[in-house]
Amino acid sequence: MKLYHCQGARSLRCLWALEEMGLAFELETLPFPPRVFAKHYKEINPLGTVPALIDGDVVMTESSGICHYLAEKYGPTPLAVRPEEKDYGAYLNWMYRSDATLTFPLTIYFRYTALEPEARRSAQVAEDYKKWFLGRWTSVEAGLEGRDYLCAERFTMADICVAFALQFATTLGVSEAMTPRVSAWWKRISDRPSHKKAAAIGR
Repeated sequence: MKLYHCQGARSLRCLWALEEMGLAFELETLPFPPRVFAKHYKEINPLGTVPALIDGDVVMTESSGICHYLAEKYGPTPLAVRPEEKDYGAYLNWMYRSDATLTFPLTIYFRYTALEPEARRSAQVAEDYKKWFLGRWTSVEAGLEGRDYLCAERFTMADICVAFALQFATTLGVSEAMTPRVSAWWKRISDRPSHKKAAAIGR
């Protein structure tokens, strides 16, 4: 397997998952944004976004989907919640909420505070999407009530996927997401050797 990665990008989810599962893989770390600074990468992913995972004939470019794929293809693993388990639906919901609902508004915030040329930046757009993110992040706060992990009473791919949104938010200075309950969860999962290794590799 080969993973294409950028520092601070959603590909960190996949890198963390690969390390947690102890899978062998090749890593290529690209400059950001790769569509500008690593033109050859568009031959792998024409959209120019990271991650991209190549596994034989399989090419995947969605970070949460890659985590789901790894757990199913290379399991069994406690990182996956099985269909017969009570929290299976919650697990899938967290996996896909992590990107579509939680990470998306942060990408708009990032765009209009940092990526766009100065003349095109918009404090109003950034503030609106920050509020959008924080409004949806309340679901994580609520979901962790009385729990050490998001579902199934154990660390799963759902925690990896949602944790990236938190990490991205704090990197952008959206510190309101780091409530005491969320902070305890973050410490619990970020202290795992797999996260520490992925974070060190990904720099």
